[in-house]
Amino acid sequence: MERNSNLKRLEYWIKARIGKISFIDIEEKHEKKWYGNGYGGFYIDPTLVPEDAIVYSFGIGEDISFDLDIIAKHGSQVFGFDPTPKSIDYISKQDIPAGFHFHPFGIGEQTGTVTFNLPKNKDHVSGSVYEHKLVDEHNAVEVLLKDFKDITTELGHTHIDVLKMDIEGSEYAVIEGILNSGVSIKQILIETHERFFPDGKAKGDKFFKALYQHGYRIFAISDTYQEISLVKSA
Repeated sequence: MERNSNLKRLEYWIKARIGKISFIDIEEKHEKKWYGNGYGGFYIDPTLVPEDAIVYSFGIGEDISFDLDIIAKHGSQVFGFDPTPKSIDYISKQDIPAGFHFHPFGIGEQTGTVTFNLPKNKDHVSGSVYEHKLVDEHNAVEVLLKDFKDITTELGHTHIDVLKMDIEGSEYAVIEGILNSGVSIKQILIETHERFFPDGKAKGDKFFKALYQHGYRIFAISDTYQEISLVKSA
């Protein structure tokens, strides 16, 4: 496991140095703890998660280990969002706790229906509004997306303790709407997908610059360098 972690870090370092992806590093030290399993988890600062915290979880797929973990540890109210047919079917078959509230739509730049490309590998669940090598543009469905402000207004939230996003490349399109919404968010957890785009590094640079300018600092990075955890600096 340690060897694999070191190899991933070396791979990231090389890609960052040759300009394929945006270079990131720890910007502020915080306590960190991994929530969820190795596939669907993220680092959180548990000291900043109050009892009955409000958690938004965008991109559920077929893995709610993160969501169940934060509910179990903090009694959080988790609001999960995913428009993918396989994810909706998966959730319908789970014995989910009272603290988990699922919504069968996703987050987008604006509210409306969009074409959602399904994965080429039938065993996979994550689709995308973007065409890239992992999705099949000839196998698509229409799904509902809502912009962040519409979602928070609908649910009545002006503060979110933890916002988690694993939305297959759409994070670059929706981040400005999130940051400019007026909703206060203490921790933002993101799986990045620069690898999906020819201009991925430019997207990554702009993305992390926007977060920094709005007061967010990176405090934890996963071994794959794809799960990034940020906290709103005091």
